[in-house]
Amino acid sequence: MSIQVETKDCTALGDAELAELADLCADGPIPYEAGLLSKQAEAWVLVTQARENGKLKGFAFSTLERIGGTPAVLVGLASVKRGAKRDTVLRAVMHDELRRAMLAFPDEDVLVGTRFVVPSGFDALRTLNDVVPRPDHKASGEERAWGRRLAKRFGVDTGSYDDRTFTAKGTGSHPEVFDHDSLKPEAIPAGVVALFKGFNFKRGDSLVAFGWAMAEDLAKLG
Repeated sequence: MSIQVETKDCTALGDAELAELADLCADGPIPYEAGLLSKQAEAWVLVTQARENGKLKGFAFSTLERIGGTPAVLVGLASVKRGAKRDTVLRAVMHDELRRAMLAFPDEDVLVGTRFVVPSGFDALRTLNDVVPRPDHKASGEERAWGRRLAKRFGVDTGSYDDRTFTAKGTGSHPEVFDHDSLKPEAIPAGVVALFKGFNFKRGDSLVAFGWAMAEDLAKLG
């Protein structure tokens, strides 16, 4: 059975669907509850849901907007069910995010930004160009500025954010991040794993990351 993906306005998200999102999260390491998810529905514009045979396998809250004139896809709280097809679900969710970016910003390069708590999250950015942060790359001043802009947009306390490492110290609660575990964590490059050195999961540390979807690549999604 293939994965079916639907993206709709958060205003159309009903109580039953919010409970379904919460049930999916309850099975993972970050048990986001329905109350928090309801607040996310108010904070974001779109929600993407991936299903197999009618059963929810993953979701993502997001928005399409311009930041200082630059087109961007911002993915807030998202979660992929830990199952045998989770990599396929992740690709399906991100494909729909990028397809919508192509429709909203034709013929433009688009920045895609989100937050992670584990190295596996970088799987979501696999198809993008110039991902930051990345191993063996010293971020430029402009890239660090993008990190600060995104951290602010994600509601990160500026005092807790380090624009050289793109990381934010938590406050003891779960941050609203893109929650995903790779099927093959052993294949994650050591350099990516090193980006999370010193992370305190229980404290709620997170990492801001972004990459670029190029116009010519987005055009192929049409």
